[in-house]
Amino acid sequence: MKVHFIAIGGSAMHNLAMALSRKGYQVTGSDDEIFEPSKSRLAKEGILPKQIGWNPDFITEDLDAIILGMHAREDNPELLKAQNMGLKIYSYPEFVYSQTKDKKRLVIGGSHGKTTITSMMLHVMDKLGLETDYLVGALLEGFDCMVQLSDAPYIVIEGDEYLSSPIDRRPKFHWYAPHVGCISGIAWDHINVFPTFENYVGQFKIFTDKFEKDGTLVFYEGDESIIEVVNLLRPDIKALPYRTPDFEVRDGITYVIVEAGYNDEGQMTYKELELKIFGNHNLQNLMCAKLMLNEIGVRDDQFFEAISSFTGAAKRLEQIAENDSSVAYKDFAHSPSKLKATVAAVKQQYPERKLIACMELHTFSSLKKEFLPHYNECMEDADEAIVYFSPDVVAHKKLEPITAEMVEAAFGTKNVTVYTDSDEITALLRAKDWKDKNLLLMSSGNFHGVDLDAFAKELIN
Repeated sequence: MKVHFIAIGGSAMHNLAMALSRKGYQVTGSDDEIFEPSKSRLAKEGILPKQIGWNPDFITEDLDAIILGMHAREDNPELLKAQNMGLKIYSYPEFVYSQTKDKKRLVIGGSHGKTTITSMMLHVMDKLGLETDYLVGALLEGFDCMVQLSDAPYIVIEGDEYLSSPIDRRPKFHWYAPHVGCISGIAWDHINVFPTFENYVGQFKIFTDKFEKDGTLVFYEGDESIIEVVNLLRPDIKALPYRTPDFEVRDGITYVIVEAGYNDEGQMTYKELELKIFGNHNLQNLMCAKLMLNEIGVRDDQFFEAISSFTGAAKRLEQIAENDSSVAYKDFAHSPSKLKATVAAVKQQYPERKLIACMELHTFSSLKKEFLPHYNECMEDADEAIVYFSPDVVAHKKLEPITAEMVEAAFGTKNVTVYTDSDEITALLRAKDWKDKNLLLMSSGNFHGVDLDAFAKELIN
């Protein structure tokens, strides 16, 4: 099968290209810019375009499929030629669905926790020897590609709600038609696409409408917006709620309380299970993963034994440095709900240590003046909170200018200081005595070019 990728350099696109190449497909692609690590990974696979730029000559009659990435525009010359020739053009999620129609699809949806839940499920399935394909939003430990398509009976899909392609404005997760799906939380995101919160919530209603007949929805019962969606479910869909399990934190280690079976008197007994992860959100994610895997026959005892060795997903409360009295984490957190939960989790895990929490406003939503009030009190659990944004990035995204004073007022707590120069932040952190202090670095970027791992090791080690 011959497949051509328009905008092959994207994070999701280049991983799908690698997966299809490994499956034996003849893969070509094009892009007007390809950054690392996509560039090196495509080159290693032997499918890096020989030249940068769009070339309509790549579009030929013998192509079986064209996969169109979001980075391309509607007037892309390759796309226009393919349309004129009547060739089959897929969005990324549409093609994935076309490849997985005969599999049992387990789809993770929600504004936060998707990558972690997906990672947890894949970790457990790997430990139990359950063959599965997957589509995940971050490179996981032990995996060299974010996509796998094979003859496995299952596929675990991270169901992103962002748009499918420049010519298909539907959210990606509307394509996947789950047999088992979840909604981990609903917190307004992608405001450049979904102009109101009601419109955003509506996308999750459509998501559940797309479930296969007699499907199962696993959902977090503490989210009022999710309950609104659950109350409108089709009658054939089974709904399974989850919540934060009982747990204790001792000496920086989280123990979850799990069922251990019945005793001779027929009474349920319980035991503590030591985890390598922590925080309410992570524990909720764990329960979501368990319920989803229960639906394909995984027993609770199997799940808990396997999950005890799970160390987390990359950039999701990922530990990057540690000594006897300090630890440093990095996290992808940028939306208000993720930010608040991540800060609270680290403080809860180490209540006796001071927490220095740094976050970067980097996404379109986070830098939008009208959205800033959603960050109110999101960093209140930190002993010292540092917020950074680049005015150059604001200008590049063609947004209305914002000021440090404006951002500080939006966060609304006295522990927050706002900077627009990342060098000032690194100098400030280098000057600190890190004994009995923890560091949390949160961004979907890198604080204007800082190697977060190396910087944390410099401070903590």
